[in-house]
Amino acid sequence: MILALTDSSPYFTREKPHDMKTILALSALIASVTLVNSSPSVGTPTTPAVHTVAPLHCQVPCGIYGDKMRIDMLMEDCATIEKAMTTLQAMDAEESPSKNQMVRWVMTKEQHAQSIQDTVAAYWLAQRVKAPKDAAGSDKYHAQLKSMHQITVAAMKCKQTTDKSHVSALRKAASEFSAGYFTAEDLKHLNSHEHSEGK
Repeated sequence: MILALTDSSPYFTREKPHDMKTILALSALIASVTLVNSSPSVGTPTTPAVHTVAPLHCQVPCGIYGDKMRIDMLMEDCATIEKAMTTLQAMDAEESPSKNQMVRWVMTKEQHAQSIQDTVAAYWLAQRVKAPKDAAGSDKYHAQLKSMHQITVAAMKCKQTTDKSHVSALRKAASEFSAGYFTAEDLKHLNSHEHSEGK
């Protein structure tokens, strides 16, 4: 069943306080169906899928990594999530907001938060954060795991709300991870990039 949400739909009026919750719930549902439908199923004929996010790293292992690029992409995702939250908050205050645009911004926020989670799992945790060979590296390893967990949780919370403090938590965790992972020269490169809303 497909629902068409329009500004003139009888289901959405300014007098109903549950409108925003309904829009957010429907948007999350649509985003999750999109992600499920773009994943190949076991035992079904293969059909071309439309991917809504860039493919993750190959895991061959090819030995070709772009760690700084992944942090840049994460920060760009943060900026997009922040812009989506700002726009949704502004639209929620409008007398007659466009329900279509609200749904689109929620879906964009969901997709970018999911991209962060996917990159943490398939790139950083699966390939780049390495378990130490001896006790000497265990503190660094645990700090990196902690940062990756904080990033994953903050991205999840970005999906659940329009509270921009979760975007700040994402950026903070990414900066803490970067400080313990990259060289001083790499950090200088990363810090030279602007990744905030409107930049």
